[in-house]
Amino acid sequence: MIYKWSDDLLTGNTQIDTEHKELIKAINDLLEACSKGKGRAEIEKTVKFLSSYTKTHFGHEEVLQMKYKYPDFENHKKYHKHFVETVDNIQKKLLADGPSIALVGEINSKVANWIISHIKREDVKVAAHIRSNSK
Repeated sequence: MIYKWSDDLLTGNTQIDTEHKELIKAINDLLEACSKGKGRAEIEKTVKFLSSYTKTHFGHEEVLQMKYKYPDFENHKKYHKHFVETVDNIQKKLLADGPSIALVGEINSKVANWIISHIKREDVKVAAHIRSNSK
C-alpha cells in the first residue's frame, strides 16, 4: 500500500510538512521496491535513513513545541522516544538477521502506520497550538 500525502496530514508549518513528506517518501520507496522484488536491497537504505532522519525531524518538532510552550510536550516527546526505539530495534534485527520480507512488513506496520497516525492525531494538535499562539 503506497501512502498518499493528503491535506489531513498538513500541519501548516512548511519545514515540518516537508520533513513529513520525506518520511512518507522513504516508506513509499521501500514499498515500491518490494513490489518490484527489490525490497531486500532497499530495506537497509530505508532503515538507515529513518534512524537518522527521524531524530533530526523530532528535534525540529520538539524545539518548536518548547518555543511555543506546547502543553503536552512531555507526552509528545515520549511518543518520539518510543518511535526511535522501534526503529533502532528494527535496525538491530536487520544487522543481526539481514533483510527479510518479514522485516519489510514490520516497517510497514510499526513505522509507516505510526508516522501517519502520529501526524494525524498528535502533530496536527501541535500545529494548531502553534498557530493560535503565534499571532
